[in-house]
Amino acid sequence: MHEFLVSAVAFIVLLGLMVVVHEFGHFAVAKLCGVRVEAFSFGFGPRLFGYKYGDTDYKVCLLPLGGFVKMAGEEFSELSDAAAGTATVAPASDPGALTSHSRWQQILIGLAGPVANFILAFVLMLFYYGVINEVPAVEVKTTTVEWVIPGSAAAQAGVEPGDIIRHFAEADHPEWEQVFERIHLDPNQTVPVAVERDGKILQLALHVPGESKEEDLAGMLPQFTPGPIGVKQVMPGTPAERAGLLSGDAIQSVDGLAFHSIPTLLAYMQAGQGKAMTLAVVRNGELLTLVAHPAKLDSAGWKLGFGAVPPPYRNDPLPLSKAASKSAKFCADNSTLIFETLQRLATRKVPMTQLIGPVGIAQAAGEAAEIKDWSPKFGLAGMISVNLGILNLMPFPILDGGMILFLLIESVIRREINIKVKEYIYQAAFLVLVAFFAVLIFNDVSRLSIFSHLKP
Repeated sequence: MHEFLVSAVAFIVLLGLMVVVHEFGHFAVAKLCGVRVEAFSFGFGPRLFGYKYGDTDYKVCLLPLGGFVKMAGEEFSELSDAAAGTATVAPASDPGALTSHSRWQQILIGLAGPVANFILAFVLMLFYYGVINEVPAVEVKTTTVEWVIPGSAAAQAGVEPGDIIRHFAEADHPEWEQVFERIHLDPNQTVPVAVERDGKILQLALHVPGESKEEDLAGMLPQFTPGPIGVKQVMPGTPAERAGLLSGDAIQSVDGLAFHSIPTLLAYMQAGQGKAMTLAVVRNGELLTLVAHPAKLDSAGWKLGFGAVPPPYRNDPLPLSKAASKSAKFCADNSTLIFETLQRLATRKVPMTQLIGPVGIAQAAGEAAEIKDWSPKFGLAGMISVNLGILNLMPFPILDGGMILFLLIESVIRREINIKVKEYIYQAAFLVLVAFFAVLIFNDVSRLSIFSHLKP
């Protein structure tokens, strides 16, 4: 219940920020162009409170799922003789209506929402890099593989623990984020991989699985920090307590393998399916050997039952120029990633099941809210803002890009498109969007842990 509430609140706050900023972009440019804005609303549904200033009703509504801007003349029902399908613009006697303004002004108003989202993403990441910029206190600079899950795609390709990835798919000297992106963009594809092992470069070929789990990167577990796994707290009655682990211990290795993070240890235990493990533990400067027997403590799988010391992080704010450069790169990388994803969807190289919808975004927002660090919060908000801006520019009716496309067509043919034709197109587009979101929500729900027992 706690997880659900955190995810719901985080999703509402995140969506509200993104949509209100988007709508403010439309609002600001509409006002500059002299369009009469009748309402600027935070939320939908019945009006709770607000105030009217000039022609605009600034209000807060019951359902806090984003917001909207209502401009005079933007709805078909407001246009003269709409029922007959003869009129295509607002009455000339209403100079404040949207359609009474020139097409280039309407295009600017349509562009303003997505542009506001791009600006928001840039400003968020500029603030993060310039004021916070969390980095590991002791960081592994190379893309080093900490462990490889037996039988995984990476294991079959010949990747081994300790390998340093020098080339992956199309990326030279990639960071782990780039490896993650390439894996999720190339399902069911074989990609070239070059790894450095014992000072030599080995050329491998990795067949990316159709559905890759985010946490294992096709079977590779990354190393981010060099230190051992510190034990912060041991839960009573757990395998960790029975093995003799104590608070303050440092786990140097497991079955002779040097692990540095909890995700790697968890993946190792899942692969071992509960088999006994030999732990090399440092306690008060002495090296001890303990034997632990993992158990299924909850639905998440095999565990030992201890809380780990979080890796130490430090703030390393960047100068303004470098922060701006990294923020711009963040926005550019996420923009190109969206286009590449759409292209691969169109060519069926990426299945629809790889996409996430509102439920998946809510889960990600909840997880980011629960993490103490700021990086996941700013990164998720910036990525969603860029996504919202790009997707709204798609030339699809109902979206801003669809409105802009109609305006460009009308500029070329030098006449207005019949209102009834527009209405039919918008109605069909609405049904397509509803079906698309239904598929996304189905994907999200099918990935929930309560349905995991239904999967093979």
